[in-house]
Amino acid sequence: MNDRPIGRRHFIYSAAGVALAASARPLRADSTPLPQAAGHAESSVTTEADVLVVGGGTAGTIAAIQAARAGAKTFLVERGTQLGGTMTTGGVSFPGLFDAWGKQIIAGIGWELVKESVELDGGSLPDFSKVPNHHWMNQIHINQYLYPLLAEEKCQQAGVEIAYYEFPQSITQTAEGWQVDCVGFGTKRRVLCKQIIDCTGGAEVAGLLGMPRLREKQIQPGTLLYKLETTLNPGRPNNTRGPGLLIHQYLDDADSTNSRTVTAANLQGRKSVLAQVRKKNQRLTHVQPEMAFRESYRILGETIITETDYTSGRIFDDAVAYAFYPVDVHKGTGFAKLQDLKPGIIPTIPLGALIPKGSCNILVAGRCISSDRFANGGLRVQASCMAMGQAAGVAAALAAAKNTTRSSLPAKRSSCPPPGAAQWQSAAAVGSEAPRINVGVTWGSVNKS
Repeated sequence: MNDRPIGRRHFIYSAAGVALAASARPLRADSTPLPQAAGHAESSVTTEADVLVVGGGTAGTIAAIQAARAGAKTFLVERGTQLGGTMTTGGVSFPGLFDAWGKQIIAGIGWELVKESVELDGGSLPDFSKVPNHHWMNQIHINQYLYPLLAEEKCQQAGVEIAYYEFPQSITQTAEGWQVDCVGFGTKRRVLCKQIIDCTGGAEVAGLLGMPRLREKQIQPGTLLYKLETTLNPGRPNNTRGPGLLIHQYLDDADSTNSRTVTAANLQGRKSVLAQVRKKNQRLTHVQPEMAFRESYRILGETIITETDYTSGRIFDDAVAYAFYPVDVHKGTGFAKLQDLKPGIIPTIPLGALIPKGSCNILVAGRCISSDRFANGGLRVQASCMAMGQAAGVAAALAAAKNTTRSSLPAKRSSCPPPGAAQWQSAAAVGSEAPRINVGVTWGSVNKS
């Protein structure tokens, strides 16, 4: 063999020849070229649904399952990669609060999903008959990796169709409801639906429609959760102080308004985590893929829940669920306000706070509920958002089935014709203090009890 230098041109020709020869080789016996499946090349699709849920986070997942179980053809659009939102992608995997003052006050689909997640993971549930010394002691540790799998399973069992990586770009009102044009990579989708439930966290659908939204100049910090040295043990306390499973990296004014602000927040959060790794000279063993955001836009609804409404435990005439959590508004690494509720106080959530003022055929659920900032500081937590989601899901399903604009509100609050307020009490509350809606085993009808 002659060893001699290979010139640049000779090398390029040789490399090209090897590549060409490789491409010309016959296929192996077990290698079969697969034809492209029918429809995969189509970039534009049309989907028809009774109820469109936008956002598959804490509230949206529950709203979609409930709407489908109530008989509505339900379509769920989520711009991320999994269900669960803040609990899973954000890592705030300790939902609460489902109880108040020694009894469970929120049940429904959210509790069903949390309970099954804990049981399958071999975890433990708190004893709700005991009033804890601190509210966070009754928050429930869930496995952030298991929960979205169970959520998908329940969606599929209920008949919910899910589209990940898509989000609405334009919305047009039609005689039958809405035309919603969504975009994902390689996909343009037109959704024709009767009802929309906005579970985006920042009332982004309401914003697209030009509906008024509320927000302060300064918003609460976001948190990027991570872990150093020790391995994350999901669904367990992990020997950290309070309810948290991970280390909190706070970021002031973390803004989830759009892709640009979320990108900026995530970049800055990761930069801060990297600085901590170098400072402490410890191994980074876990970091969440996305910042957990506490605050964004809220709708201006038919009803605005005020701090006084919340802290006094006002029982609204159109209450659909309970809520329970301290008024918890963060500022930096501390609090702008942290106020426990007085013994016996249990706030309620009115249907009017889920409906953008003067609107038809659209509801919201989750932290973008119509409320002032301090009331929202208590309402924004997971159990309450799940209850809102279930209430919105059954409301939208009933409205779609009856071809009405939405479930009933007192006529003085709405320009839309109400179908009658008698059926509206509480979709996700339990306990003797408030009536509730029981959804039957077949989920074909909703019966008042």
